[in-house]
Amino acid sequence: MSFKQFETEDVIVSADSISSTVWSTDTYELTTFFTSSTQEAGASGDYYLNVYQTGSDLSNSAVQMSVAYGHINGLGSTPYNANVAGNSPTSTIFGQYRSLVLGDEEQDILFGGATSNKGIYAISVDRARYKEKLLPGTFNIKLNDGSNDLFLTDNSGQTSTVTFTDAGRVYELISGSNGESNDGGTGFFNQGAYVASYGKFLPDIGVIILNGQALDLELSNIGFLTGSSDANGTNNQKLFDCIKNGASFKLNSEETVSSNYVFVRVRNSEFNYSNNPSNITGSGELRHNSMVNNPQAYITSVGLYNDNNDLLGVAKLSKPLLKDFTKEALIRIKLDY
Repeated sequence: MSFKQFETEDVIVSADSISSTVWSTDTYELTTFFTSSTQEAGASGDYYLNVYQTGSDLSNSAVQMSVAYGHINGLGSTPYNANVAGNSPTSTIFGQYRSLVLGDEEQDILFGGATSNKGIYAISVDRARYKEKLLPGTFNIKLNDGSNDLFLTDNSGQTSTVTFTDAGRVYELISGSNGESNDGGTGFFNQGAYVASYGKFLPDIGVIILNGQALDLELSNIGFLTGSSDANGTNNQKLFDCIKNGASFKLNSEETVSSNYVFVRVRNSEFNYSNNPSNITGSGELRHNSMVNNPQAYITSVGLYNDNNDLLGVAKLSKPLLKDFTKEALIRIKLDY
C-alpha cells in the first residue's frame, strides 16, 4: 500500500448557504392547514395547537408548526387556581416566549413602540421542518378573519441593522411581502401616539411572535379577551382560523453546509505499480516482465488516513483511472458535514 502526506494547500475548507422549502409538501407555499380534534379536546390544547398539512389522522400527515396565545396577566384562559390570579396557560406561554426571546423574566415584549404588549400570538415552526434556521425575506403569510386580509412579512429587505437577543437575530414584522412593505413605506402599524410592528421574526429559532394588539385592531374577528375575562377564549383556534382562511403561508429555510475539499495530487512518478499481491512473485519480483519498464496501474479508490495510519474514509472513483509514468492525476474529494 502506498501513502502520501497531504500538504497545507491540499486541504481547503468552504461553507455554502443552501436554501430549501420548510414545508413537508416540498413547496414554498403551504395552502392547507389542519389541526387534531384530539389535541383540541386534550390538556395541551389550552396551551398550543399543532398544525398539519393534511388531516392529522392520515398516514402522510406531519406537524408543520404550532400556534399559541400568551398574555402577561394570564387572561384569555382559565386560571389553574381560582384563588390565584394571573396563573393560567396563557401566562405560562407568555413567560416561555419572553424567556426564550429576551432571556429575562421581567422585561416586557416591545414591538417597535414605546408601549409594552400584554397579549401575543406565537407561531413555532416545527424543528424538523426548518433544520438550521429560517431564511429572512421569504416569510410571507396571509391572515384572513372572514372579511379582511392582512399580508405580513419581515423587514429584512428594508433594514441595514440587525438586532440580536438571546434567541439570535430579530426582525420586525411589517405589512407587505418578501421582506419589504408593499406600498414603499415602512409597513409598520400606527397605534395612537406611537408606531409599532406587527410582531417579531426570529429566524434562528424558527419562531414568529405576533403583536396581539395590532392584530386585534386590523382583524376585527380576532378577539384576545385581554380586558377582564379569565375564561378560556380559544385564542389558539382563532389564530389558526385566520391562517386557514388566508390559505397562504410562504417560508424557506437556510442551512450552512461546510465542506472540506481534499486535493489528491498523483504525480507521473507515483503510484504506477499495482498493490495487488498477485502481481508479485514469491521472490518479490514482478510477475510480468512487461511491467518492469512500462508499468500500468488503475486507481480505483483513495483512502484517507490520520497520522496513526487509522483509516478515516474511502473515496471511490466513478471508474478506474489508468496511471503510468506518462500520466498525472488530480483527484478532488469533497467532504460535507
